[in-house]
Amino acid sequence: MVFLQLFLMLLLILAAAEIFTNALEHLGERLGISEGVTGSIFAAVGTALPETLVPLLAIFSYTSSSTDSHAGHDIGIGAILGAPLMLGTLSISLMALSVWKRRGNLGHIRPERTGLVRDLNFFILAFIFATVAMFIPHTEAWARYGIGMLMVLIYFIYVLMTIKASRNLVEEGHATEAEDVMLLSRLGLPTNMVTILLQLVLGLGLLIAGAKGFINEVETAAAILGVSALLLSLLIIPIATELPEKVNSILWIRKGKDTLAFGNITGAMVFQGTLLPAIGIMLTDWAPRQETALGIVITLLAAVWVRACIAKGPLRVWQLLVNGLFYLLYLAIVLS
Repeated sequence: MVFLQLFLMLLLILAAAEIFTNALEHLGERLGISEGVTGSIFAAVGTALPETLVPLLAIFSYTSSSTDSHAGHDIGIGAILGAPLMLGTLSISLMALSVWKRRGNLGHIRPERTGLVRDLNFFILAFIFATVAMFIPHTEAWARYGIGMLMVLIYFIYVLMTIKASRNLVEEGHATEAEDVMLLSRLGLPTNMVTILLQLVLGLGLLIAGAKGFINEVETAAAILGVSALLLSLLIIPIATELPEKVNSILWIRKGKDTLAFGNITGAMVFQGTLLPAIGIMLTDWAPRQETALGIVITLLAAVWVRACIAKGPLRVWQLLVNGLFYLLYLAIVLS
């Protein structure tokens, strides 16, 4: 029964992703913004809501005893670090795998370069700060809070720079274009800002509901398997919460919208690599335990790998498949 419900939640997420991306393309086209802003900010933040809620609820909900609080912090830290790990490794690899047969190992993946480089640079910088914070003693609370606030500032600057770059990118032909008719319009409704926002809210609501239901069933399955709270949140919960990003990016890249596909993932990485670690640094023990420290290192290596590849020229499919190997390496070490 658990696995049937998992399958039904997966179908709900797939349908919701189609509804959400369709409306988002029309919103970006109507506002006249670049694909970079649509993917890296609108799509990334919207689909990141489910995994954003998980650590917050975990950290603030488990308060009845010291034991519960520790378990809540474990789940919160694992969810915070597990999301960028999943996005930077498995999600990027699955996105490339979805076009591997069509484009081949040496086929090009061509997201708008300046936006991708900006996303990766901000993410790598923020995650380095998150790593440093793990080694700051709790007695130095001022330093930990200072790093947390700095990471919030980093995201604010990132958003401003991304929006500022949008105008020039639109003039260069990188404007968001909706190829398909809006889904609600097929029911006879007009395509205007009201119906676009209505479909966005509908799609996002279904995404959150599907992800929440998936999480509940995954947690039930994990309890049966006897998985620890930290390992659950690092490995299993992100599989559910990151599904919206994976599905949206796969849908976009198969349509040839490489900038939207990549921006959806790397924009979410910046969001989840700045604001959420800032919360973890300020409100949890945020200590360098084996699972968390290794997760940060693997995530940084995966991000640096993509950054190095794009510095040499257009990305190729095989280069992004390597990111999946980073995830397998992490699994091999933590499960051994």
